[in-house]
Amino acid sequence: MLELKYQRLQKILRDMKTVVVAFSGGVDSTFLLKAAIDTLGKDHVLAVTADSETYPYEELEDAVKLAQLLGAKHEVIQTSELAIPGYSENTPNRCYYCKKSLFEHLIPIMKEQNYENIVFGLIADDLGDHRPGIQAAKEYNIRGPLAEADLYKAEIRELSQQLGLSTWDKPSFACLSSRIAYGEKITIEKLNRINRSEQAIRALGIRQVRVRTHGEIARIEVEPGDMPILMEAHQEISKKLKELGYKYVTMDLAGYKSGSMNMGLKMAETS
Repeated sequence: MLELKYQRLQKILRDMKTVVVAFSGGVDSTFLLKAAIDTLGKDHVLAVTADSETYPYEELEDAVKLAQLLGAKHEVIQTSELAIPGYSENTPNRCYYCKKSLFEHLIPIMKEQNYENIVFGLIADDLGDHRPGIQAAKEYNIRGPLAEADLYKAEIRELSQQLGLSTWDKPSFACLSSRIAYGEKITIEKLNRINRSEQAIRALGIRQVRVRTHGEIARIEVEPGDMPILMEAHQEISKKLKELGYKYVTMDLAGYKSGSMNMGLKMAETS
């Protein structure tokens, strides 16, 4: 079954002929880039990474290294989500503005360098969640080959391991803005505070972490198995995060969950 899905992905890519890959260096976009290179050849694939305030420097470093390892043609462009009208207000449609801006940067690159398509790391899991960026993709005819091939995160990890990609077990990552509660204004200060807070927690040996921000409250999400590590260092972490500007520091007993900020939206829809 998994092999059939991979073959379907290859057919989708072959039909595209040439692609610009929106490349973040995460699990999905790295697998997509590898599949595109293997299917189309390096000369027909260009990886483009957008460097912005919401993208930690260490993630950019990883993306550059990964592109080099894959032998991909790679460009890094400068963008600024906070300069996008409507973005910093942090409405539930925030990701629409972000993806719209990204695609508007990629389209001229595609045209100037004679590529035929732009693809991004949309996966089948995303289709059942609140993902406003999908609407922007539809408006600009941007393709999500992984979702089109019905590939889910667990399957992408398995295939990535088979292909020898170091990202097969890389923790999931989302832009730093996704940590800030909807309706709360996004600022560079908050983004830096979140990044430094998560760095401090990862320094404990915890790989998957989110510091969800609700005003003065930091709600830390880690995998249930890492909760004892966090509790053992609770005084150190509380002190550090308060030094960074939080007034209250808490741990979410439900543990890490991708897109947990969307739960409030779903509750509002059903109430």
